[in-house]
Amino acid sequence: MDWERMKERLEAVLQVPMQISLLPEADWNRLVHEEEESPGSSGRSVLRDQDVLFYLAKEDKEFRILEIAAAELTTSERRLVELTVESKQTVDKKQWGAYLSEDERKAYQLKDWLLEQMERGSTHAELPDALASQSSLYSTKIPLLLYGDYSQSQSVSYAELKKLLESFFESEIILIPLLDKEWLILAPEGLLTSGSEEREGDEEESVEQTLDALGSGLYEMLANEWIGECHLAIDYPVKPAKSLFATILKLRETIMLGRSFHVGSFIHLRWELRLEKLLHLVQEEEKAEFLEQVLRGTDHALDAETVTTLEHFFTLDCNVSETAKKLYIHRNTLLYRLDKFKNETGLDVRTFNHAVLVRLALLLYKVTKRK
Repeated sequence: MDWERMKERLEAVLQVPMQISLLPEADWNRLVHEEEESPGSSGRSVLRDQDVLFYLAKEDKEFRILEIAAAELTTSERRLVELTVESKQTVDKKQWGAYLSEDERKAYQLKDWLLEQMERGSTHAELPDALASQSSLYSTKIPLLLYGDYSQSQSVSYAELKKLLESFFESEIILIPLLDKEWLILAPEGLLTSGSEEREGDEEESVEQTLDALGSGLYEMLANEWIGECHLAIDYPVKPAKSLFATILKLRETIMLGRSFHVGSFIHLRWELRLEKLLHLVQEEEKAEFLEQVLRGTDHALDAETVTTLEHFFTLDCNVSETAKKLYIHRNTLLYRLDKFKNETGLDVRTFNHAVLVRLALLLYKVTKRK
């Protein structure tokens, strides 16, 4: 919406300076609550110190507002500004809806319903039949959550992103815009079996391996052809009509866990973050206490080279030969690093019990020492 142009027109009519800015949602709600105690409050504008703030639009967790000095406005002029803003909101909403394709209109209806459930805290609400049927949400879909790490000054077109995604999947998908920079992708379940004929004779892939490969290919395409980096979370196929909102919450949690425990990773798979989810629930004091008991003041042993070595060692099931190949080092070099770590910490990761302790300590070290 062109709020700057509206501001200029109001300034010309009322002959007073105005300013457009952003205000945290919590601050606006507090001001509204205070204003409700005043007679004649409309909820469209509030007082803050010496200014009147007019609500223009909601942007993620902030409100775009118009600020005018209270001393410059009469009661009638304040009401006039409220009506002008309300009129523009109504007109722009109608015009915006007229320009949407039928597909995009359905997507925004789903978004509105999801945001409404979020405000209510209804985490297990089922979609109304009208919304589920018109968007084909009764059939099983592969859910993916896409978060774009692009700047606030950049914008992403729904139509362009959907076209790009469908060119990758080579089939129709459902795209739902959620919060700022956040998109839910629902891809057809058939993608799990497409191409299986070509793999005849090869070892059959698991569902997890197929989803991992699908996510990796999608991330690579988006990183090369989209605007900036992104994070991608993937979950098992679901029937969206029954569990759409709950699925979104799981995908958001997956991205949060992935970004917290594995900085530098951009593809986050829920089945690979089970241990991280468990550790996330542990109290901060208990995390610190566990680290202290395991490392016993030998944090210096966890330098970048050692951490990389240990992570590859655990990923490859503590196989010395495979880890050495992965790190492009001689087997004896790897054994030297593991022995050095053992001498400094007293922990031999080639034994099961010590390997478990160090694996947990590494995960906790990332989220506690970074703070």
